[in-house]
Amino acid sequence: MNRVILMGRLTRDPNISYSQSGDNMAIARFTLAVDRRGRRQENGADQQTADFISCVCFGRQAEFAEKYLRQGTKIAVTGRIQTGSYTNREGQKVYTTDVVLDDIEFAESKNAQGSGDNSYYQGAQTYQAPQRPAPSAAGDGFMNIPDGIDEELPFN
Repeated sequence: MNRVILMGRLTRDPNISYSQSGDNMAIARFTLAVDRRGRRQENGADQQTADFISCVCFGRQAEFAEKYLRQGTKIAVTGRIQTGSYTNREGQKVYTTDVVLDDIEFAESKNAQGSGDNSYYQGAQTYQAPQRPAPSAAGDGFMNIPDGIDEELPFN
């Protein structure tokens, strides 16, 4: 089974191109910075480390990426690893590894990221995530429960 799930931030805006074939399909390429677990000590200070993972998506997903994804956007993606190779102009063989995406979701709210929206892309449709209640003004870290929802709570 070849299945990948990643969560990270875009290192820059997606690079969008279109296929030269008759269908003129959109292709989006971008790099995700995915934090590693744990921290590394460097000069006496904790340093977070990250992997930079090349991602590619096609068609409607690529159009979604072009419209909604920007540098710094935190997303969660699923897909599969695809490897390949080609010979560059100097005659050297270059090996590639990409994650070909099936699904893209925003991993933080519009307010947390400063731009975008609470929608996400899955398969061939864009969904709007439900709005969450705002935290209480008391600053106690708890959310106010809306009236009439008590009967839906799993505990009483």
